[in-house]
Amino acid sequence: MAYDVIVLGSGPGGYPAAIRASQLGFKVAIIEKESLGGVCLNWGCIPTKALLKSAQVYEYLKHSADYGIQSENVKHDFGAVIRRSRGVADKMSKGVQFLMKKNKIDVVMGYGKIAGKGRVEVTAADGSKQIVEGKYIVIATGARSRQLPAMPIDGKKIIGYREAMVLPNQPTSMIVVGSGAIGVEFADFYNSMGTKVTIVEFMPRIVPVEDEDISKELEKQFKKKGITILTGSEVTAVDTTGNGVKAKIKSASGESVLEADILLSAVGIASNLENIGLEETGIKTDRGRVVVDKHGQTNVPGIYAIGDCAPGQALAHVASKEGITTAEHIGYMEKKYHHLPEAMDYNNIPGCTYCTPEVASVGYTEKAAKEAGYEVKVGKFPFMASGKASAAGTTEGFVKVVFDAKYGEFLGAHMIGAGVTEMIAEVVVARKLETTHHEILNAVHPHPTMSEALKEAVAVAYGEAIDI
Repeated sequence: MAYDVIVLGSGPGGYPAAIRASQLGFKVAIIEKESLGGVCLNWGCIPTKALLKSAQVYEYLKHSADYGIQSENVKHDFGAVIRRSRGVADKMSKGVQFLMKKNKIDVVMGYGKIAGKGRVEVTAADGSKQIVEGKYIVIATGARSRQLPAMPIDGKKIIGYREAMVLPNQPTSMIVVGSGAIGVEFADFYNSMGTKVTIVEFMPRIVPVEDEDISKELEKQFKKKGITILTGSEVTAVDTTGNGVKAKIKSASGESVLEADILLSAVGIASNLENIGLEETGIKTDRGRVVVDKHGQTNVPGIYAIGDCAPGQALAHVASKEGITTAEHIGYMEKKYHHLPEAMDYNNIPGCTYCTPEVASVGYTEKAAKEAGYEVKVGKFPFMASGKASAAGTTEGFVKVVFDAKYGEFLGAHMIGAGVTEMIAEVVVARKLETTHHEILNAVHPHPTMSEALKEAVAVAYGEAIDI
């Protein structure tokens, strides 16, 4: 079977790459070893948000009296919560199937391995093999849970994110190792459901990639919820011989042992690069990622790599844009796209964490901006001063903005609070358009909204605040 473009993997990078290539007039095949939509739709972004929504509804019901609503004997059905999440994921995966048919993309189910120039060997579930040929190959094989020697995932007592989404029974207690997005989202979900949760983080603060003020606020809010947090701590060994787990913890204050029903390892991801033909083809890798140029091209002509197996941030929206950019670059090379696509700006990528309160950020943190040599103006507006937040009962958190004092460049924004994962897009667009504080202050924001907090934070930075 011969194609113009073969995409290896159908996750949030692979399927947009395939669709954009098809839109540009290419004959496209996509190879998938498990489920269309990849980890994001089936075991990541989408089903976790469904779990978190169930937790949010449960929290609302438990605190409905705060809103003048009486609800008694509020309970949750853990199995039903899991089933709803799986149903949402299945629906989204079927949506990708529809998109493949709509865009006339051939789906080849099986494990794909590059077998030379323009050739991919696909091994089906029954062991049968076939060769798919194409002029261009896009590697979009994604990633999986990273494992540490001290806590090898067994799928039962030491689990990864995948098992955490489909546990048959709710654990009474859980240790979450790692406090990135995956760790804090699952910690929040299970805590809301009633599980006793302890977070163990190696770095000095939770969500360590975020601005320090965000980390402090999230830790404060999590502790109010009853989540135990151990920062500057490391799991050195885990004993699973008993009914649950016993984790040996090493910290500055000494060693201790934590006991729980289950341990969730959320210490990052590892790219899926094994046994896909990289070595045989001579494709260069570095620190577990495929080496690519600004258009996603590897060192081997005709082969591209995108998403979690490439060097950019391991985020679904990064993979999607990389996939589209790669397809357009192939289109440009084949004179089917009229200009060279714009390279991605990896310093203007929003990061979102969907715990409660939500966390969202883009651009420089205050510390990073200063380290980069900027003199900064910083403004912070607490949601406690927001009329909409007060009306909604969601006054936790704040919006923090960072500007270059000399030219007014919008260097970054950092938010924690209800709905901030929706609000951050305004900053992404503003920074893309090279907006300064003047434009933000002169763009009338609707009242009452949570989004007013961005404008108010900018006003604080420039000494023009009205509502604080």
